[in-house]
Amino acid sequence: METARSDSGLERLPTEAWDPAGANLDLRSTAELVEAMNEADAEVPRAVARARDELVAAIDAIAARLADGGRLVYAGAGTSGRLALVDAVECQSTFGLPPGRVVALVAGGAEASATAQEHAEDDAAAGAEDVAALDPTAKDAVVALSASGRTPYVLGALEEASAVGALTVAVTCVEGSPLGALADHEVAVVVGGELIAGSTRLKAGTAQKLVLNAISTISMVRLGKTFGNLMVDVVATNEKLRERVRAIVRNATGAPAERVHTALEASGGDAKLAIVMLELGVDARTARARLDGAGGVVRRALEP
Repeated sequence: METARSDSGLERLPTEAWDPAGANLDLRSTAELVEAMNEADAEVPRAVARARDELVAAIDAIAARLADGGRLVYAGAGTSGRLALVDAVECQSTFGLPPGRVVALVAGGAEASATAQEHAEDDAAAGAEDVAALDPTAKDAVVALSASGRTPYVLGALEEASAVGALTVAVTCVEGSPLGALADHEVAVVVGGELIAGSTRLKAGTAQKLVLNAISTISMVRLGKTFGNLMVDVVATNEKLRERVRAIVRNATGAPAERVHTALEASGGDAKLAIVMLELGVDARTARARLDGAGGVVRRALEP
């Protein structure tokens, strides 16, 4: 759960709302509590849908920065920061991005305890310093996450990013927040009060996870990191993922297992290369030249 300065009027925010109907929550049966949580969670996708236009604009702007060689930098505190860290790490294995292209800054540091991270969210200077340490440029996109839209660490991070001309995006669960006022794009997913009053790891956290999923996934689709809905840039670091790569190539080409195996052997396990080889009937060197000429995008490499 996020906190803010004691004089900030946090208790008046929608994310902090207390519903008197939940006063007997601890007296309900487990079945009733599961039903109540499911009903509350069902509100989140609708709230994300209401922020569709803002999210579309933010993603298009982020993808343009990434296509130009920039980085996607997340900044968050508490739950928001930990969710951002998960998304950033997954981009490396899922889409084959090198370390450093998607970065998560977490108040207090990713290795700190949850308690230490919660305490660190009040340090605006640390947010600015963490962003500055990355030497950001106008090519980069900085996405700041805060359910309340007023967490000092995140405000400091976005202010620093804005000062160097980086694209700035605010992801919040309230409208008209200080964070939103700083950003080039404000994605406000208003989910209202939580089942446990003020526990923004619940609906607010789920909303932020959905927005992060959309930002990273759709940006990668725009960059050609998929072929159709296949993860053609997945990094196969274990047997499960190697089997997934084989399935990806089979689904993309319709080739029998033996030909898929041969192509992957010749391509060094590179799904993109194997797909181009099989689809065009060429060797690995020719397929690599086609891919390089197409900016690594399979769809373009297969064009006549």
